[in-house]
Amino acid sequence: MRIRFGFVSQSWTLWEASPARALTYTRYKQMSADEGREKLLSVTRENLMNTLRTIYFCIAHEIKVFRFSSSIVPLATHPDVKWDFVKEFGNEFKEIGDLVKRYGMRSSFHPNQFTLFTSDKPHITENAVVDMVYHYEMLKAMGLEDQGTINIHVGGAYGNKELAVERFRENIVSLPDEVRGRMTLENDDKTYTTEETLVLCEELGIPLAFDYHHEYANPSSVSWEELLPRVYATWKDIGIIPKIHISSPISEKKLRHHADFVDLQFLMEFLKVVVGLGQDVDFMVEAKRKDEAALQLCEDIAKIRGVKRISGGAVEW
Repeated sequence: MRIRFGFVSQSWTLWEASPARALTYTRYKQMSADEGREKLLSVTRENLMNTLRTIYFCIAHEIKVFRFSSSIVPLATHPDVKWDFVKEFGNEFKEIGDLVKRYGMRSSFHPNQFTLFTSDKPHITENAVVDMVYHYEMLKAMGLEDQGTINIHVGGAYGNKELAVERFRENIVSLPDEVRGRMTLENDDKTYTTEETLVLCEELGIPLAFDYHHEYANPSSVSWEELLPRVYATWKDIGIIPKIHISSPISEKKLRHHADFVDLQFLMEFLKVVVGLGQDVDFMVEAKRKDEAALQLCEDIAKIRGVKRISGGAVEW
């Protein structure tokens, strides 16, 4: 079986390579119309260039799994600012997407925790739809709308999980079909367990991006070993191998906080089960040191007896 390793949005190795330079609405409003427009363009241009630099870094290091920053386009979803970033930067988005496709990379987005569909407030759902569409528009601009995915959490419980889950079922239909067809769900570290998230995924035909660290912090009533084959099965309809989020805690006291790197010992039990299932998987490394952590984990696992490193960012077991 093969494991590929990836990381989130920004390379620590590259100098000044943030793809998420910000422009706040407060700052934007202090500018004239022309100044505001020019600032939007310059910040977006820099974020796209740094995204391109990072993609080239991935290509050079044979890293095939990558998550784009959600903050490439500042104020893209603000109701008083919304602007046609695809018209302005279509060529730049296409250049990035062409590279991703040419080198067989797997791409995704992960909107923030405010993009949720469990609220009883209509404007929260409306904002979530706007945000999901924004991410889809970026995928489409890159030509990755049939390949990339958009991952979110189920959302809040608001004191009653059963009602909140029912609202999720109702509110998720607000998403355009093409956007809903690219979404994935993730178990979280406080509220919705793997088991609870999996039930929704199986019912609605949504792949589950399993997070082992979150499962450790917020375990299901059924063991994750028993659930993992069902998790894998949720990816079949979308035609992509399963993706698993990998990180380890800073300490037992800071159980939910991601460490700089991934502790191999924390993963060993999990790795044994994954290998036993024999299914190729992709690991999205969510450690704070991003690319450094992904490459280090690949190297550490490659040192295990019986494991062969087959590229800069992949091993065979």
